[in-house]
Amino acid sequence: MSEKAGILVLISSAILGAAILGAAFVIQSSLNQVSGELASIRSAVGSLPTIADTGRADRPRSRPDPERRYSVNLEGAPSRGGPESAKVAIVEFSDFQCPFCGRVNPTLQKIQKEYGDQVRVVFKHLPLSIHSKAPAAHAAAEAAHRQGKFWEMHDRIFANQRALEPSVLEGYAQAMGLDMDRYRKDIASKDVKKRIADDTSEARRLGVTGTPGFFLNGRFLSGAQPFERFQAMIDEELGKG
Repeated sequence: MSEKAGILVLISSAILGAAILGAAFVIQSSLNQVSGELASIRSAVGSLPTIADTGRADRPRSRPDPERRYSVNLEGAPSRGGPESAKVAIVEFSDFQCPFCGRVNPTLQKIQKEYGDQVRVVFKHLPLSIHSKAPAAHAAAEAAHRQGKFWEMHDRIFANQRALEPSVLEGYAQAMGLDMDRYRKDIASKDVKKRIADDTSEARRLGVTGTPGFFLNGRFLSGAQPFERFQAMIDEELGKG
């Protein structure tokens, strides 16, 4: 190699080394900046409230545990079948516009036929936000409840879930012989709205987010289950299992 070629090699090596050092400095600076930004983000996220910090008592923590027994408020709720002293109580959180609630209704009727006074069926309101016609139906049923005819309205609504317009519901009320002045007053009353809202809030506290949702002697059962599923749990509660 000539002396001139050697000098060129040395110069090239020096330039390459300087470039490498410069790139390393830039990379290290970028990493330091990113680390600082990540630290800031972690600090900001850490200061956000968690679900437990929000103070929302009605926010569900999780779906109800089927192995637990829950306490459900039954005061003032419509019921049929057995008396309050019945060995088995089935509490249903239901939506009048929900097709699955309509599908399970014959199953509940079969339970009443098979078990008679041994089983009490209790209704709780849970109109879902996705069902725009449900609130009017629940108000109509609750207004009928105040005149002792909840279940008659309940059965009429589920017999034709696609017709939930206020005029149709009012027609049911007239056909049932309700006091129409009282009916119209009740469906718009704060008391009826509060009853429905209270049931909905209780469902959320329990973790029920879909319909139908059942509590059989406090044990959770989700969805439109077949008769046999209810039968197994009822027989277990009655000591037949």
